[in-house]
Amino acid sequence: MIDIHTHILPGIDDGAKNEEDSIAMAKQAVEQGIHTVIATPHHYNGAYFNDKSSILRNVSILNELFQNEGIPLEVLPGQETRIYGELLDGLDNDDMLPLNETKFLFIEFPSSSVPQYAKQMLFDIQMKEITPIIVHPERNLELLENPQLLYDFVKNGALTQVTAASLIGKFGKDIKKYAEQLIECNQTHFIASDAHNIKSRRFVMDEAFEAVKKKYGTDFVYLFQENSQLLVNNKNVNRMKPSLPKKKKFLGLF
Repeated sequence: MIDIHTHILPGIDDGAKNEEDSIAMAKQAVEQGIHTVIATPHHYNGAYFNDKSSILRNVSILNELFQNEGIPLEVLPGQETRIYGELLDGLDNDDMLPLNETKFLFIEFPSSSVPQYAKQMLFDIQMKEITPIIVHPERNLELLENPQLLYDFVKNGALTQVTAASLIGKFGKDIKKYAEQLIECNQTHFIASDAHNIKSRRFVMDEAFEAVKKKYGTDFVYLFQENSQLLVNNKNVNRMKPSLPKKKKFLGLF
């Protein structure tokens, strides 16, 4: 199994605090059948700045550490970039790091809003032959309240990634319902852990895929797992025509 969203690099954001934490996370990942993770530290989110060169260096160091510890986990480089006005300049300056240096780039929205310029920014990113992947849209308050927004983003070419913990209710019932809607309406393309540690923000990938299998069948499990492999290999991922979810009243409890 491949996990395309983790905060396993030590000491550079709100994920693993040190190498001991990284080792503990790696062991938990392996126990769940994960053999490859993409390290996606926060970038430009107001608290953390992790540019391409520093991430590549830290990934190399961590892979060497895991090899020395005998942990069969490969770490690939990536970045979780908060959308910001000069993001295109970051791409031009080689400051941004698409996932495993492919054509796929993580884009994060603020937790409670979607910037007015998001539609144009996502279009401009695609004009550079980069495919934006909106991370954990089910945890965004504005998207939860106005699902038309995400539908339009996906219809216009963006991909999305749902958090494993959302699908098993770790972020509450409303977020779980919306995450399920995104699967039902072909609006999401990846399931990933967004793991930060081994306790409060752990991997739970095995539990999430078991929930998907139980509710939607094995084909959906294969689809999401294959998409992660296709991403790593810089291939076009599986996507189906999205639909707009039926209106449901959410409580908005976070």
